Amino acid sequence: MVPDWTPNTDALADAFERTRRTSLEICEPLEREDYVVQSMTEASPAKWHLAHSTWFFERFILNAELGHDLLHPEFNYLFNSYYNAAGDQWTRSQRGLLSRPTVDQIEAYRADVDSVMNDLIVSRAKDDPELARLVELGIHHEQQHQELMVTDTKHMFAQNPLHPQVISAPESSGRRSSTPSLEWLDLDGGTYEIGWGGGGFAYDNEKPRHEVLLRDVRIANRPVTCGDWIEFIEDGGYEDDRLWLSDGWAKRQELGWSSPGYWVNRDGDWHLYTWWGLQPVDPAEPVCHISYYEADAFANWAGARLPTEAEWEIASRRADVESGRYLDVDRRHPTPTRPAGDADTPIQMFGDVWEWTSSSYGPYPGFEAWEGMVGEYNGKFMCNQMVLRGGSCATPPGHIRRTYRNFFYPKARWQYAGLRLAKD
Repeated sequence: MVPDWTPNTDALADAFERTRRTSLEICEPLEREDYVVQSMTEASPAKWHLAHSTWFFERFILNAELGHDLLHPEFNYLFNSYYNAAGDQWTRSQRGLLSRPTVDQIEAYRADVDSVMNDLIVSRAKDDPELARLVELGIHHEQQHQELMVTDTKHMFAQNPLHPQVISAPESSGRRSSTPSLEWLDLDGGTYEIGWGGGGFAYDNEKPRHEVLLRDVRIANRPVTCGDWIEFIEDGGYEDDRLWLSDGWAKRQELGWSSPGYWVNRDGDWHLYTWWGLQPVDPAEPVCHISYYEADAFANWAGARLPTEAEWEIASRRADVESGRYLDVDRRHPTPTRPAGDADTPIQMFGDVWEWTSSSYGPYPGFEAWEGMVGEYNGKFMCNQMVLRGGSCATPPGHIRRTYRNFFYPKARWQYAGLRLAKD
C-alpha cells in the first residue's frame, strides 16, 4: 500500500497528461542519434528515461495493482532501474548499448500505456484512493526523470569537442548582470520543526515532521556566483589542499578538477558549455556543476561553512517556493542573481541551482519506508550521500517543496548544483 496523502483526483488526469507531454518536449531538440548515447555510468540515455518512466506506470499500477499483462515482458528487465522486488535489471553502465528497442518502439510503448492509464484515471481514480496515490507517485517519479533527462543529455553533449548548440539562445543570453552584494541573514537559535507535515504529496524521506535544535546562525542572502568562484580559482583554491576534505582532495587530483564542470578557459577568459553552445561565464549567475567537495572547499576558503539541511529549510521559510525559476524547456540554464524584494528575503533559495548542505542523507527520526515495491524508492540509498535543497532550472515546476530532500554522492558534478554559505 502506498501511504498517507490525499491526491487531488480532479486534477490528476490533467497532471498525468501534462507530465507525459513534458517528457517529450524535453526531447524535441534531440536527433535520433542523441537518444541512445550514455556518457557515463551515472547518466542514462534519453530513450531509457522515456521507457523507464513508462515502465513504472505499467509495472506498479497496471500490472502489480490491477493484474494487467505486461505489453512487453522483456521491458521489465531492460527498464527496471533498481527495484529488486520487481525483478532483475539490465546493467546500469550498459544502458547505452540498448539500440533496440528503437526510439519509435519506445514512443509507441508510451502511447499504449498512456491510453490505458488515461482511461483508468478517469474511470477509477476518484473511487480508489490507493490507485490515485500510485498515479500521483508515478507523476512525481517521472518529473524526477525529466530533470535527469536534462542533466544527462547536457553531459552527453558536453563531451562533444564541437560544443554543439542544441536549442536557440534565449534573448537574455550574453547580457552581463550586476551581482547583489553578499549579506548575512540572522537565524535565531532555538527549537524548530522540520519535515513534511501537510496533507498533500511528499516522499517518505521528507517525513515525519520532527523537532531540531539550532544554534544562532547566519545564512548568506544569495547563492555563490560564478564571479565569486573565479576569485576562488584565481586565489589558488584548487591548489590548496588545506581547504579540502581528504576524499575531496584525492578526487580533485584523480579527475584533474581546476574549475566547475563544463567550464573552459580560452585565452584567459572563462567560458561554460550551455544548451546554446559555449558562452562567456556571467559572473552574476549562481555557480553550478560543482561537487560537494568543491562546495566545502569554497566555504572553507570564504571563512564560512555549508548550512545544515535543517538550517537551510528553516531559513527558506522567508522565501516563496513559487518564486523559483524552474524548468523552462527553451532555456535550461540558471538565471543571474537578482535583488530580493526586501533585505530579509533570501535570493534564489528555490530554483536555478540545487544547494549543497553539510548534512549526510539519512533517515529522519521515526522514518518509515513505504510498503511494497515502492518502498525501495528512497530508504535504501541513505548512505554515503549528501543532501541538496531547493530545486534547479531543470526541476519541473510544481515538483519542489520546502521540505524536499535531494541527494547525490559528494563527487557528483553533472547536476545543476551550487551552494549558499552559512556562518555560526
